[in-house]
Amino acid sequence: MRHKITCLFICLVWISGCSQRTTSEQPHVQQHNVVELSKKETIPASFFPDPVQIVSIGDSLTQGVGDSKDNGGYLPYLQKNLEKEPSITSVEMINHGVRGNRTDQLLKRLDKSRVQEDIEQADSIVVTIGGNDIMRVFKQNFSNLELNQFDSAKIGYEKRLRQILDKVRSENQQAQIYLVGVYNPFSKWFADFYELDEIMNDWNDSGKKIITEYDSAYFIEIDDIFQNSKEDLLYTEDYFHPNDRGYELIAERIYNNMEVLTIGKDTMEASAKGDDDQE
Repeated sequence: MRHKITCLFICLVWISGCSQRTTSEQPHVQQHNVVELSKKETIPASFFPDPVQIVSIGDSLTQGVGDSKDNGGYLPYLQKNLEKEPSITSVEMINHGVRGNRTDQLLKRLDKSRVQEDIEQADSIVVTIGGNDIMRVFKQNFSNLELNQFDSAKIGYEKRLRQILDKVRSENQQAQIYLVGVYNPFSKWFADFYELDEIMNDWNDSGKKIITEYDSAYFIEIDDIFQNSKEDLLYTEDYFHPNDRGYELIAERIYNNMEVLTIGKDTMEASAKGDDDQE
């Protein structure tokens, strides 16, 4: 285990250095074996206010590292999907993603007045965080890596994740919150490093459990998108961040999961109407 993860860390260091370079080349995307996602049902007109404001906070997945057009990763794809809805005439996307951010750094940024103001006005809030907390364990312990080091780090991650969600809720009681899970970018190239899959699954399980403690909050699974795809979904400059197609699929997954909210909202409205009729 220690030898294998040490070898993997060397690969991580190499691709991290590569990721600092910029390129104008369009990431290569194969046109066959396309990942299929379930078709989105039409969102009812009563679901979203108009205009819609989506605020995204987090790390490089929110900033959009790997996006060939530097347009904000999954955000423009999510915006395009939402604007297809007949009841929505405009969508405002606000990006507060910072490359390399860990949970402790995002916590500090949530104290900034600009971020707080945007969250307060948001209709939905998307959070991507946790991947750099995992990478920090690699960097701090690369010469003596063990699985229990990730278990110890996860305790702090869980505490800070709750603090992040608490801060978001303190600024906005009504907005839907979407916590995007972490993924293993090496699953295609290092299939024998099953320990890394185990770590990612364990941290995703924590995110799923914690998000259930909050109302109108949902976990967005994306690890399977990268595990099961025969497409090239990673940025060719570092093979770590998503490329344009990868971000497009993440956006579709977030958009498709918004269907859960329509069911809950319709049920609540029906229940409220029933209560009014009884008065």
